[in-house]
Amino acid sequence: MGERGRPAANGTELALGAVLTGTGTRFTLPSRPATAAWLCLFNGEAERRVPMVRAGDFWSIEVPAAGVGTAYGFRVDGPGLDPAKLLVDPYATVLDRRFVYDPRLSQPGADTADLVPRALVQSPLTGTPAPPLFRHGGLIYELNVRGFTMRHPDVPEAQRGTLAALARPAIIDHLRTIGVAAVELMPITAWIDERHLPPLGLSNAWGYNPVVPMALDPGLVPGGLAELTATVAALRAAGIGVILDLVFNHSGESDRAGPTLSMRGLDEGLWYAHAPDGTLINDTGCGNTLDAARTEVRALVLASLRHFARAGVDGFRFDLAPVLARGPGFDPAAPFFAEIAADPLLNDRVMIAEPWDVGPGGYQLGAFPDNWLEWNDRFRDDARRFWRGDGEAGVLATRLAGSSDLFAGDRTRSVNFVAAHDGFTLADTLSYAERHNEANGEHNRDGSAENHSWNNGVEGPSDEPEVLARRNLAARALLTTLFASRGTIMLTAGDEFGRTQGGNNNAYAQNNGTSWVDWACRDTRLEAFVAALSRARRGSVLEETIWLGPEARWYDLTGQPMSPDAWAGANGFELHLPDKAGDVVVRIDREAGRATVTRPGAESVS
Repeated sequence: MGERGRPAANGTELALGAVLTGTGTRFTLPSRPATAAWLCLFNGEAERRVPMVRAGDFWSIEVPAAGVGTAYGFRVDGPGLDPAKLLVDPYATVLDRRFVYDPRLSQPGADTADLVPRALVQSPLTGTPAPPLFRHGGLIYELNVRGFTMRHPDVPEAQRGTLAALARPAIIDHLRTIGVAAVELMPITAWIDERHLPPLGLSNAWGYNPVVPMALDPGLVPGGLAELTATVAALRAAGIGVILDLVFNHSGESDRAGPTLSMRGLDEGLWYAHAPDGTLINDTGCGNTLDAARTEVRALVLASLRHFARAGVDGFRFDLAPVLARGPGFDPAAPFFAEIAADPLLNDRVMIAEPWDVGPGGYQLGAFPDNWLEWNDRFRDDARRFWRGDGEAGVLATRLAGSSDLFAGDRTRSVNFVAAHDGFTLADTLSYAERHNEANGEHNRDGSAENHSWNNGVEGPSDEPEVLARRNLAARALLTTLFASRGTIMLTAGDEFGRTQGGNNNAYAQNNGTSWVDWACRDTRLEAFVAALSRARRGSVLEETIWLGPEARWYDLTGQPMSPDAWAGANGFELHLPDKAGDVVVRIDREAGRATVTRPGAESVS
């Protein structure tokens, strides 16, 4: 069976979406409740409706002479279905425009042909991708394509905010200077604004509200698949891998009051998880949840992963990843994991879980397969708490060593970070004791209320030399702790030079200067410090992912071997790890506010 195949009622195979046949294109959609379905072909704004033929739970039609670039959508009619709604193909890979929210998208009977993007028929990517460039242990650099490039002075204005900007020499030079092994791109597939944002004059800046999983956002990637493959190739040529942050836990169709754009209009019961009483399950906090317990949903997810693997990406980060293993409760042996492991195009890709969702039993850190990496929020919180003054040295030592209390197996799978897109930036962690999200229009109730942050004496910006000195020392201590940790590490774009969001720890709706990286105000000394940390770490024992053994030697701050009793109340420690030319020494000294990494033959960094 083909990668998009589904058996029809007569046992023949159907490929979903738009499939070129050599003489035209065959269009197929799934809809069990439909009593009629139409393919909608567009020539400009003119729409021509072609009746489709039912085959079991699927509807299809072949259109001669319809080739690459043909613009199309679907309409269906039947119980609970609304033929006034133009629907996007869930298997679309290219759209002719961005999604724009309009109340009519949610109004029964309101025609939406003038609102909804049209899919464009494309030739599929083929061939076997090169092996991943990125492997476990290096530095992942998380970035938002638009926010990272909108203010960069060396990116031409017409290219700012687009994926192609990442291939500019100045961008690549910066990534190489700080030792990036792979960029992790926040969502670049097409999304729609949450319905409460336009009345507030806001728009979604992060992209975690997608509609169909394979279609690139025409605003971020105006050159489509060619732009993606070219950018990936340019980064790979510089030794930098690419990881895509993908959202398979919900769609932008949201809750019952949300828009009808694609899956909801075709067959809501097929795609979304429902409680026995028929209400939408909300394990995501977004109003709906894709039902990965269904083979049809998993098939679309895997087809999407194969599609992007063929574009050359090294791996994927899964937003709210436990959703993909719910049936309805989280199952570490869920079919999704086995299907990826058995897939020849995917089984060597890097898989990274955000190991929590908001459903029952949703926190699953450490429960993913042995070959998956996992975001480790415990590292972030414990590192912050230690340097804030209320965390324990022994706990921090466990995090530095790879968090063996959290991960089973023969190696650490932790992705260590001290800040991510969701939450305070590193600089704001040290400048704000409380969140300041007033601009989001939710009365400062959104975003996490507990950030393990501290303001070093002044809430917000300060010109006081003592405050600035404390913040600078704390930033260096946290960054050193990150780069001195065992396994894979992640840095969020701009944290290497002091990026601030003014205390906003949930800037998803700030598609403006709040979330855009300010390249003109970089702290170049901090940036040079991060580059030195990266040089000290690269190729050393710190990048390994196997557990520390007897070769690791722990000392107190006076140089004496650390006894079990000495950890209680300790303000720090030294870790000695044998490396090629001698010991790498990591020194953590809270009282002095300083962390140091020393590697034989390299500069000491503190």
